[in-house]
Amino acid sequence: MLSGIRIVEFEALGPAPFAGMLLADLGAEVIVVHRPEGGGVPGVTAEPLLDRGKKSITLDLKDRSDHAVALALIRSADAVIEGMRPGVMERLGLGPEETRALRPSLVYGRMTGWGQDGPRAQQAGHDLNYLGLSGALFYGGLPEGIPATPPTMLGDIGGGALYLVVGLLAGILNARATGKGCVVDAAIVDGASHMMALLVSMGAQFSMSARGRSLLDGPHWSRCYPCACGGHITVQCLEPKFYALFLERLGLSGDPGFADQNDPEQWPEQTRRLSDIFATRSRDHWLALFAHSDACVGPVLSPAEAMRDPHIAARGVWNDGAPQPAPRFDNQLRSPGAIPERGAQGAAIRADLQRKGWI
Repeated sequence: MLSGIRIVEFEALGPAPFAGMLLADLGAEVIVVHRPEGGGVPGVTAEPLLDRGKKSITLDLKDRSDHAVALALIRSADAVIEGMRPGVMERLGLGPEETRALRPSLVYGRMTGWGQDGPRAQQAGHDLNYLGLSGALFYGGLPEGIPATPPTMLGDIGGGALYLVVGLLAGILNARATGKGCVVDAAIVDGASHMMALLVSMGAQFSMSARGRSLLDGPHWSRCYPCACGGHITVQCLEPKFYALFLERLGLSGDPGFADQNDPEQWPEQTRRLSDIFATRSRDHWLALFAHSDACVGPVLSPAEAMRDPHIAARGVWNDGAPQPAPRFDNQLRSPGAIPERGAQGAAIRADLQRKGWI
């Protein structure tokens, strides 16, 4: 889908390389500029999965000749991805002002946690820090527990990488129409705040000051329950017709204690009763009971279990322990590109830039 678009990505951590991987999965040519000494988190050994489908060149950006190669690469690109703290790329002479002077149509994508400006712009931070400040973490987990979310998914990926990708694609579309590029300031704290719009749209059914009092974070019909086997099930029968099916399967249709679905004052007692019920049988028992119904009940699977799930397997969502590209187009499942060795395409990239007279 993105064939013919070239992205130059400067090695970073987390959401920036994820954004590059997503663009590569969609067919863009993504050239990642790796540091000669290697990157990553000290003490953490990670597979280079996020480099799949990309080309790799190693450059020392403080070396004059390598710096010239980096500028030439940017000159050939539709967009740039960088995930440094604000000011780092400018100090390297590779900021938006220098690079867009070479290519006015360049879309310059900047991935940070706090944004390019503001009191926290120069502070270190991670996923939970950004989510906590945005207000999004407030709704993570059950009201009686400590706020928590799945690692990286809500902040780094949801509020960060995906907003960067949307911004880059919007910028490229505009540049192709006008010839004028732009700077995309993708801050996780911005994206995470923006994602709260759906909750905020619920108006009176959304509480900005109390956990467990909003339509989706407090009801007995919108949470996970532990089962006798130690596993968990998900319940989220929001619509009245689905709630009625849920009660019917449990034999609670005529129970006056569950007649009012949306009274926050009753939610704690309704939750306690359902907790007692689900704790009596295994996860498999409950899944069998709710099978082939619209009661909106499902399992909480580990990643290993998810790979074996019939629905996930039928769609080919995972392959060799890695998630496959998404979304799909014309119902076709695409295979991701290979993971390059660091610097593997460096000679070919340099030769191409020399042929074009850019270095």
